[in-house]
Amino acid sequence: MVIEMGRPGPGGLGDVVRVLEEWQGDEAPLQLHPGDVGWFWRFGTQRTADAVRTWSRAGEILAVGLLDGAQLLRLAFAPQAWRDEELARRVAEDASAPERGVLPAGTAYVEAPVGTPVREVLSEGGWNSGESWTPLRRDLGAPVPDPGVRVEVIGPDLAHEWAAVLRASFDRSTFTEERWRAMAAGTPYAGARCLLARDERDRAVAVVTVWSAGEGRPGLIEPMGVHREHRGHGYGRAVTIAAARTLRESGSSSVIVCCPSSNVGGVATYRSAGMEPLPERLDLYRDAS
Repeated sequence: MVIEMGRPGPGGLGDVVRVLEEWQGDEAPLQLHPGDVGWFWRFGTQRTADAVRTWSRAGEILAVGLLDGAQLLRLAFAPQAWRDEELARRVAEDASAPERGVLPAGTAYVEAPVGTPVREVLSEGGWNSGESWTPLRRDLGAPVPDPGVRVEVIGPDLAHEWAAVLRASFDRSTFTEERWRAMAAGTPYAGARCLLARDERDRAVAVVTVWSAGEGRPGLIEPMGVHREHRGHGYGRAVTIAAARTLRESGSSSVIVCCPSSNVGGVATYRSAGMEPLPERLDLYRDAS
């Protein structure tokens, strides 16, 4: 049967989130998580819908893509379609042809899970290996220790404070309270929590959002940040441990995160919080020529 690429529209985002939840598993390589869609939702429902692509056969969604920025396509595949060559070729063709409305002409990037044939097909088509990423994971079968700092689960009343710490954690961040509210209104946020860590003087020093994919499945950290004026005191480690505790309480089997390998400090922070690095993976890119 023919594989069709689609755009779900706002009304179809719930189905996309549902299948992404079902596709998560500790035995599978890291791939697009419902929390990635949830974090993108900070831009609003319509823009999120505009950024999502699906590939289906006979009405069954087999792959999902998120345009995380104009030039980057992030992918996930159904477990039963992991080695589906026909699907891989269709996804690669759509990603490589600007007229199909997935990626633009010129420089573009694809983030595909390791082990799927779409990587091989793209490489055959002239795509090159790009940036190195380090996935990290912590099993949540055993209890997680206390983080050692006061951590709050925040709601709309403290959204402004959470947003301010996140902005102070990343040089080019434009995150606002309004974007927090848009994110919290999204379908994936039903299983998410935003945490805020405070120091002994009650100052907000670090933030994290955790996203559940359902009981018995991996939960995701996205994002985590430490206020630039409060670095070097272990708050990144503490808030990451708090994130793991929160996900364990929600029934998640593990906590995962993916960090650029070049961010040596970030990888070290996650490792200090008990997360174990998995084999590095490379994204794929096509240059402007």
